[in-house]
Amino acid sequence: MSKAYEELTITEDGRKLLKKAEQDQVETVWDRHQAQQPQCGYCDMGLSCRICAMGPCRVDPFGEGPQKGVCGADADIIVARNLCRMVAAGASSHSDHGRDLVEVLAGVAKGTAPGYTIRDEGKLRKVALEYGINPEGKDVLPLAGELAWAMMEDYGMRQEQITLLKRAPEKRRELWKKIGVTPRGIDRETSEMMHRTHMGVDNGWQSLLLQALRNALSDGWGGSMIATEVSDILFGIPTPRPTMVNAGVLKQDQVNIIVHGHNPVVSEMILKACESPEMLALAEAKGASGINLAGVCCTGNELLMRHGVPMAGNHLMTELILSTGAVDMMLVDYQCIMPSLGTVAACYHTKMISTSDKARFPGMEHREFHPDNARKLAEELVKEAIENFTRRGKVYIPVEPVPAIGGFSVETIVGALGGTPEPLIEAIKAGKIRGAVGIVGCNNPKIKHDHGHVTLTKRLIENDILVVDTGCVSVANAKAGFKVPEAIAMAGPGLKEVCGSLGIPPVLHLGSCVDNVRILVLASALADALDVDISDLPLAGAAPEWYSEKAVTIGVYFVASGVYTVLGPMPPITGSLNVVNLLTEGLNDVVGAAFAVEPDPENAALLIRRHIEGKRKALGLSSIKV
Repeated sequence: MSKAYEELTITEDGRKLLKKAEQDQVETVWDRHQAQQPQCGYCDMGLSCRICAMGPCRVDPFGEGPQKGVCGADADIIVARNLCRMVAAGASSHSDHGRDLVEVLAGVAKGTAPGYTIRDEGKLRKVALEYGINPEGKDVLPLAGELAWAMMEDYGMRQEQITLLKRAPEKRRELWKKIGVTPRGIDRETSEMMHRTHMGVDNGWQSLLLQALRNALSDGWGGSMIATEVSDILFGIPTPRPTMVNAGVLKQDQVNIIVHGHNPVVSEMILKACESPEMLALAEAKGASGINLAGVCCTGNELLMRHGVPMAGNHLMTELILSTGAVDMMLVDYQCIMPSLGTVAACYHTKMISTSDKARFPGMEHREFHPDNARKLAEELVKEAIENFTRRGKVYIPVEPVPAIGGFSVETIVGALGGTPEPLIEAIKAGKIRGAVGIVGCNNPKIKHDHGHVTLTKRLIENDILVVDTGCVSVANAKAGFKVPEAIAMAGPGLKEVCGSLGIPPVLHLGSCVDNVRILVLASALADALDVDISDLPLAGAAPEWYSEKAVTIGVYFVASGVYTVLGPMPPITGSLNVVNLLTEGLNDVVGAAFAVEPDPENAALLIRRHIEGKRKALGLSSIKV
């Protein structure tokens, strides 16, 4: 490893575990990133194309080589097509997550999913009403079956628009209709996106990008929103819970089990098994003082927000958590799981288990979870993790854990405000809260680990801007100490007053990355209360360290919903100035919002503050010079 650990991550546990991994001769994501330098410039600019066998092709950005692919596609077409395929992949991943949960809901209704149940009957009945199902006098299980069936229709092609789109402000829905991007079916829009980007179909870069908006909206207001709602129905609406974060949550004297991925269908059953008296007795018999379940990435976030389960780390910490030697078993489902993990685990005693029928990994034992076998399989695997505790070698847990509070939802936020968003609106009008920003997304080894997240968050809250976060950034902000009530000391005077009166931190954890839709719902509630569109509000989004196709889709549905969004890494679009100009300027005239790209979080904070003050001024609210 050529770089000093301090150049790679701002976190203490990350630096110490990087050193440990290097001493153990364990290759990490940073080593592989370094080995890839210099990365392909054509791909970085979006100018390479491999969608047909006449290629692969590339377009020379300097005009000295080919200016068109073999089929005749120019830079605009190639860049747009590549970006659109990223959106399709991202939309399909989160929407498929939603489909998995709908299938579990249907299984609960049929009695074929033992161990799963309806945890929140009130939300079941509320969402059923939104789907046009009268819940009056109906028993829970038949109602769950009706709702699951109706949600399945959202994935098809029999409707004019997806159901939960009705949650968006009417002005926003009218805009989508006017420009022709109203999403009709979740799978339909992804399928059409892939069709359009096939060779010889849609070669208008503008029309391609409009379909990308529609495809992303089908996820944000469709697949992801369904995933969040069904998770709440099956596992409970999140409520604020105390927890602990960083590698210090691992326990020297306990069986450590890590869940990793995104789908709570597996992790909820593992949690039940870890809490069973039989498993706790077995752990004691094997010399352990207990069973410690912890999370990384979004599966961990799902458990944190409903049960207070601790978080060991985020995306770039996954290999390093294994290098502690303290993990007896890691179970993965899907998304953001590095294929390297099996190789890293083989250096220690850790058992690696893959659990999804759609996600297999080298060096992992594959044990598929399905609704009908999940409870039994979870017990078997926890038992195996306990047996593996006795095979541990030397353990290195480098830090003490940091306290945090996680698990806010729209319901809990509005509940804390007295059941109405009015107090929040009044605080914004008075300037005590200048605006709000959703910081979302992943980690990327191109950016110092957690630096973008933590720096941007710090600059926003000290300027009286409320921050809500999801996914990997939520772990970074918790490790930085932003998620306890005492963190109001780092906030500006107005935000400090509001958060202090409510007893909440200035940074609110809204869950996993599919739960970005909670931000959309909250923004819609504010827009409706003020009788404006989302694009009129002093709001912004940011993804300072994004890397995945899912993050591209999230950014696109935020912008398409009217939220100005600042990205850290540049998307692979710089090969087309037309595409760059549309995404960073032209979309303002189409959907009332656009992207900005700023890898420096200090400058990103300034861009966001200027945007928020501009929106305040347009609404006739007090503004300050930035």
